[in-house]
Amino acid sequence: MTQPTSEPPSSQTIERLTREAVDELSKLGTYEELETWRVAYLGRRGRLTLLLRGLSGLDIDERRLVGSLANEAKGTLEQNLERRSAEIDGAELATSASQDKLDVTLPGRTTPVGRLHPTTQIVREICGVFSDLGFSVVEGPEVEWDHYNFEMLNIPRGHPARDMWNTLWVDYQNEAGEQPMLLRTHTSPMQARVMESSRPPIRVVVPGKCYRYEATDATHEWHFYQVEGLAVDEGITFADLKGTLYEFARRLFGEDRKVRFRCDYFPFVEPGVDMSIDCFACEGEGDGCRICRDSGWIEIMGAGMVHPKVLAGVGYDPEKYTGFAFGLGPERIAMLKYGIEDIRLFYANDLRFLRQF
Repeated sequence: MTQPTSEPPSSQTIERLTREAVDELSKLGTYEELETWRVAYLGRRGRLTLLLRGLSGLDIDERRLVGSLANEAKGTLEQNLERRSAEIDGAELATSASQDKLDVTLPGRTTPVGRLHPTTQIVREICGVFSDLGFSVVEGPEVEWDHYNFEMLNIPRGHPARDMWNTLWVDYQNEAGEQPMLLRTHTSPMQARVMESSRPPIRVVVPGKCYRYEATDATHEWHFYQVEGLAVDEGITFADLKGTLYEFARRLFGEDRKVRFRCDYFPFVEPGVDMSIDCFACEGEGDGCRICRDSGWIEIMGAGMVHPKVLAGVGYDPEKYTGFAFGLGPERIAMLKYGIEDIRLFYANDLRFLRQF
């Protein structure tokens, strides 16, 4: 690239500089070279710029002539620069097209599409069924007070029922040091929270994550999801509980499902039951079935009538209001519905497993 000079401005100098610049420009082939050329001729210290600065030393007539020629030269160089830039654009496009030709006979490449986790899918399906039955969906905190996780659910300190939950405690207490915190062991604390903040009638389901300090195996995880349900109003009976859960089982597992209720114990309900459905794998026959283990029945949830002490604890009159509650594990429901044998697969992040859903 020719270096800038302090040549005196004249028509001959301008014509010669224009020819040299255009000739150099025609030999350039990259954008970097174009920028270097632009600075050398049209920049603040470029050759043409320096010539224009020397016009003040000429007489008026010559200054007018040489100045006009210099402006024409500047326009010519700018036009040639723009044209050469377009030529390089076209050349690069042609090269790219020749190297990356599109074969229209090849099948198109599909764009990978994400999907919901199987636990999320089954939680939404469960909540959708109860939404159709008139229940609202609410959520609660995963880090909970002992007061709501146990005390308000008829499980006072020292009660042997606390041994049913292997609790993960949080190293924090309130200012009075009376309310230790924990990672909630179930979603049942929302029973008390919902009743404290509202008045009957109440119809809610509470999906959320729970935590327990226990060893993991094919049927146990230290963290898992749970869906809690609660209905409170005047005149609710055990028949309402049975009818609601029977309809849920039919919608989720099929129209022909049968249900069975057996007595069970939960501190916050009285009476308490576990609910089972007839095995859809062996149609309740139980002959060598690995799903129901030859029993013909599959347990899917625990339930019962809300304990009068729980109602009284939130300021409800147990003589006036009654209700029922239930809880189920979505992963367990998904395992039954889709034949999944190991609950740890839900949290292993193995795409071979997740892509099946």
